[in-house]
Amino acid sequence: MQFKTLFGATVLALSLSACSTVEKVVYRIDVPQGNYLEAASVAQVKQGMTVQQVQYLLGTPVLIDPYSNLTWYYVFLQQRAYQAPEQHTFTVKFDQLGVVTETNLDKPLPKVTSQNENNTIIERNADTNKKFWWKFW
Repeated sequence: MQFKTLFGATVLALSLSACSTVEKVVYRIDVPQGNYLEAASVAQVKQGMTVQQVQYLLGTPVLIDPYSNLTWYYVFLQQRAYQAPEQHTFTVKFDQLGVVTETNLDKPLPKVTSQNENNTIIERNADTNKKFWWKFW
């Protein structure tokens, strides 16, 4: 009788402690939130641009200053699997005429490793000058 109780308690203790070691076996997706900021797009925002130009490049901001409407905040939060979340904040300030006067990025954005990840880079293949045997002119 004591053997069954001791054996049951041992199995229960081992099974409960085993759950904590299997933590990273479960798949967790990457969760991007806010405005997806790319280094190439943020670098194109310059002083003297209009409100429409900034909105075309970066989209609608997550937060507009409720008191003056002259400061836009683009916030990008990226949580990758089991890593700590990274937050990037890009601030654009306008003057009364709607022209960019100041930009501020709190920390540098990661570089895009391949063009497939960056959907704003559009390139045309250099094969347009290639001649084919059935085209004589």
